[in-house]
Formats: sequence, C-alpha cells, structure tokens
Amino acid sequence: MTHSPNKKTHKTNVKKLTLLAVYTTIALTIFTAESFLPPLVPLPGVKLGLSNIVTLWLLMHTKARDALWVLLSRIVLSSFFAGQMISMLYSLAGGLLCFVAMALLFHILGSKYIVFISIFGALFHNLGQIIIAICVTQLPTMAAYLPVLAISGVATGTFTGLCAFYLKRHLPPKIAWPM
Repeated sequence: MTHSPNKKTHKTNVKKLTLLAVYTTIALTIFTAESFLPPLVPLPGVKLGLSNIVTLWLLMHTKARDALWVLLSRIVLSSFFAGQMISMLYSLAGGLLCFVAMALLFHILGSKYIVFISIFGALFHNLGQIIIAICVTQLPTMAAYLPVLAISGVATGTFTGLCAFYLKRHLPPKIAWPM
C-alpha cells in the first residue's frame, strides 16, 4: 500500500504544528519564569525579554511566519494566563515591531549578526510599547522615557542575542527543528 501525497503532507503539517506548539510552550515557560525574577532595575518596563530567545532561535531555523506564529501565541496566552489584558496591547505593539525589525534584518544580514539583530529588536520593542503608552495615556511626554528604554534595550538585546548565538553554536540544528 502506497501513501498518498495528502497523507504525507498531513503528517508533515501535524509534525510542524506540534513543533510550533512545543516552541510556544517553551517561550511561555520562559516568560512565566522571568516574571518571578526580581526587577533588573527599579524602572517600569525594563526586563530581560528572555522569551525573545525563542523568536530569535526560530528566525534562524524556520520560516519567519513560524516564528511570528509562536510569538503571537505566546503573547495572547501569557496575557490570558497573567490576567492582564491591557498588557496585551503593549506586548502586541512591542512584539510586532520587534519581530518586523528582526525579521527584516535577519533576511538582510543572516544569523551571523544575531546579537545586532536582537539589539534592534529590543529597541523596536521598546518603541512599540512607548507608542501604545502615548496612545493610552494621551501623554506625548511619555516619549521622554525612550532614552532610558534605549539603554536597557541595548543591554537586554545584547544578552538575549548572545543567548541565541551560543544556543545555535552548541545545539545541533536537527534537534532545533527536526523537519
């Protein structure tokens, strides 16, 4: 008995969906664990963004749309689990701007510059959150917080980029994305 192309395609789609669900779970677990860490600095909005390591990892090993699917799933699920629906606006704006910046730079530069790409992602994430803060509060003066977020974005983007870099260096691609 031969397998039809539809069965093989279906099997591949199920495997891919399962892998994306696993990466969503990893990102969600990292996000949740990070929420239990004490703040890095006593300033609102400054955190490591460790779940972005998963997005960077997926940009290196899959298609951008797969990384986007995991990112959006993580944002929606974490907002529901944390019970803070207003934070979903901030996370979506920051996450989407971050993703667009990283996906474009990754397409242009490749994984060799993953730390640089991560830094830009962090900066665009902060920009997206400031834009939402200005829209929600109707206070354009919120933009004055951008220099502080830029400094933290460079630091945290460097850290998450280095994590992704060393992960890529030490974890074989077949384990990362066995498709």
